[in-house]
Amino acid sequence: MKRIVCYGDSNTWGYNFADGERFSENIRWPSVMANILGRDYDVVEEGLNGRTTVFDDPMEDHRNGLKTLAPCLLTNKPVDLVILMLGTNDVKTIFNANPFYITKGMARLVDAVQKSECGFGGRAPQVLVAAPVEIGKNILKTDAAEYFHEYSSDISRMLPEYYAQMAEEFGCYFLSAADFAKPSEFDAIHIDEQGHIHLAQAMARKVKEIIG
Repeated sequence: MKRIVCYGDSNTWGYNFADGERFSENIRWPSVMANILGRDYDVVEEGLNGRTTVFDDPMEDHRNGLKTLAPCLLTNKPVDLVILMLGTNDVKTIFNANPFYITKGMARLVDAVQKSECGFGGRAPQVLVAAPVEIGKNILKTDAAEYFHEYSSDISRMLPEYYAQMAEEFGCYFLSAADFAKPSEFDAIHIDEQGHIHLAQAMARKVKEIIG
């Protein structure tokens, strides 16, 4: 049994922008990916709405991804692969972070996994860095406008390039979710049902490439 931890934010949790609830298991990309991969894989869904890479949100507790990563890995070890898909919430106005610092935050997560000894035999799990879906250009016309700014979309579009370079430097794998899913027109952040399916298919192919 190969264990995969999907560590992300609301787009990993499966936030449904239409009603604020959670998409069902037959829609969320980690669950759909698990179905594609089959019974030889154990997929752990570790998504949290509002999670950042390393930033503490003064309005919401427990959103700093670095602080909760180690307990997650220790709980689920031994882990073969950790999929890290974060960065959208780092773009919020309150953090005033540019692509460089957001990528530095993701790099700290990668480093933590590679030093965790939470893989089989005390080795490090493999890491797949996933750049999140882009923030829509219409973000200021949505209810999320209070949290983001006019440059949010541009910053998010730069993350794949930054993340890909960082992943290469750390010797881990990379995938851009923006190549397979787009944000909804409704809130410019969360992916729709079809986007979850397409992302799940892409993730499954990448998992097979990494751990067979």
